[in-house]
Amino acid sequence: MPAVAGRDLRPPLPPRGRALPTAKMAAGASGGGVARGVVGGCRLLLLLALGRAAAPPGGMLYPRETPSRERKELGGLWSFRADFSPGRDAGFVHRWYRQPLRQTGPVIDMPVPASFNDITQDPSLENYIGWVWYEKEVLLPLRWLQDDLNTRVVLRFGSAHYYSIVWVNGVQVVEHEGGHLPFEADISSIVQGSPGIPCRITVALNNTLTPHTLPPGSIQYMNDKTRYPKNYFVQNIRFDFFNYAGIHRPVVLYTTPSVYIDDITVTTTSSESVAMVQYQVSVVGSTLYSLSLSLRDQEGKVVATGDGPAGELKVLNPKLWWPYLMHENPGYRYSLEVKMQAQANGVLLEDVYTLPVGIRTVHVTSTQFLINGKPFYFHGVNKHEDADIRGKGLDWSLVVKDFNLLRWLGANSFRTSHYPYAEEIMDLCDAYGIVVIDECPGVGIKMPESFGNKSLQHHLVVMEELIRRDKNRPSVVMWSVANEPASELPPAAYYFKTVIAHTKALDPSRPVTFVTDANYALDRGAPYVDVICVNSYFSWYHDPGHLEVIPLQLTTQFENWYKTYQKPIIQSEYGADSVPGLHSDPPLMFSEEYQKAMLREYHSIFDKKKKEYVIGELIWNFADFMTNQGTTRVLGNKKGIFTRQRQPKSAAFVLRERYWKIANESSCLPPITKSHTLFLK
Repeated sequence: MPAVAGRDLRPPLPPRGRALPTAKMAAGASGGGVARGVVGGCRLLLLLALGRAAAPPGGMLYPRETPSRERKELGGLWSFRADFSPGRDAGFVHRWYRQPLRQTGPVIDMPVPASFNDITQDPSLENYIGWVWYEKEVLLPLRWLQDDLNTRVVLRFGSAHYYSIVWVNGVQVVEHEGGHLPFEADISSIVQGSPGIPCRITVALNNTLTPHTLPPGSIQYMNDKTRYPKNYFVQNIRFDFFNYAGIHRPVVLYTTPSVYIDDITVTTTSSESVAMVQYQVSVVGSTLYSLSLSLRDQEGKVVATGDGPAGELKVLNPKLWWPYLMHENPGYRYSLEVKMQAQANGVLLEDVYTLPVGIRTVHVTSTQFLINGKPFYFHGVNKHEDADIRGKGLDWSLVVKDFNLLRWLGANSFRTSHYPYAEEIMDLCDAYGIVVIDECPGVGIKMPESFGNKSLQHHLVVMEELIRRDKNRPSVVMWSVANEPASELPPAAYYFKTVIAHTKALDPSRPVTFVTDANYALDRGAPYVDVICVNSYFSWYHDPGHLEVIPLQLTTQFENWYKTYQKPIIQSEYGADSVPGLHSDPPLMFSEEYQKAMLREYHSIFDKKKKEYVIGELIWNFADFMTNQGTTRVLGNKKGIFTRQRQPKSAAFVLRERYWKIANESSCLPPITKSHTLFLK
């Protein structure tokens, strides 16, 4: 990492005469508003006592085109510059946002969405830490720009890593802390009344991680001047995937009327003959409005209607949302059309939004996970948003390929390890019936300082943002608030009790977990979860090379956890690295044969324990992925059953045979054909 003057990576000359938020900040900078969340009918006063700023108020409906809404994609090439100045502060000192970026120095083309790290041949950009700048100029349709106060223009980012400040035509419109989740700004007052003038969008993005961000990290300065240049530093992380950065998901402009549907919340209950769809709708811009709702099936037939901001729709003989391989028609969704009418400025305004709705229930017992009242066994994968060149950037070809591989494999589920995935990916999970454990970016929480109030404040905001985004998704059956934290530390008890209680207050309809690798007798967060998710790598990180220890150690693991907590257990990670094409008999570590042999040893115990209280197995990992360089990583983590280019290793066929066998054994449908095409849409 090149030398940097100034130890906090914070520009010394903040804009607008105030302290400039950077990625070094933890909670409180992602928006205004009041603390939200209700426990037992009372506002969660603890959050106010912590003095935190809550997530921005309001909804985060996905920007869909409707009769009243238009959408303009801003993907493609943006102007880009990394700030290599000694203090990473030149962009703020010289106010790059006040004029086109090309006028303040050289720029390069940068694709959006994509990570910036692997796009160029510049090694200094590969591991860059600090502020980078993006810019895009776009002409808006004339009908958007009429200054009649009845059209609202919104700029929305699907995600950017990690701290973002956005200007439009030199005016700051939004700040947001954290990657993986969307944020937006109403820019109507800036762009309207100026037809024909390009809308210039400037983004400053900082990827610095600190003990109080999610994920956490730390900046380490190398002070030995005989070995390192002056002010040389590295970004330390405690997670095993590459710290890609950039504008990773779609950027769009969209419109609504000035009085608009801001948020919709849907929950469902059902029996064999009737289902109830409870809804709440919030409208912003006026208190004088009317609402009508129509629920349609996939043939367009109206099956229920309602009106008003809250109510219940009764559906007779409902078609339930079922997981893949659990029903001949998985992923069934209705369409809830919400229409609003309101008077504003002497004009009748109408807003229409259509929300996909899956009718399903989730329930957890001491030994089972039930979907629609029937036992569900997770046979799936862990994944990463990771690919050659584009890094974590959304790529439709890759997304569709991954879903085809999941269904070929017979996987019915995955965990969003270790952060929320793109909304477009989640849409396909809903449509295909792929069950999701939705995990926040709480990975690498290892340092004691990451369990303090400052970190806790930010963690609560992140859970609010995640639930606000994904609360209506039938595919999401459980929230995960962290992966492999140092949950044996004393502060972890209060920390996870608070985060889990807040998550349950925001969404009482889903169970909550976190993924542990701690000793069952020392874990201070496990008492508060609904499902035990445990990671273990016997004969890999422990007793490497000794496959014979797996049955005893894995059996002991399960029995200790269940005896202590009497909760169902998911083996949320297990696996071994294998280098494609490396073979060894007898099996030796890193060969494809060793990876297969390890899987079979684990599977033999899963088969015994799934008859008792084990409710799932998620392989680590779906595909090889990039990590930081290190002596234990050869161009990334090789635990994938597919290569990074999505070609199968031998282990993929072992897992495919197993998953389809499980599907056949547990399905009430006719035996699944050898070609496994029965349920592929």
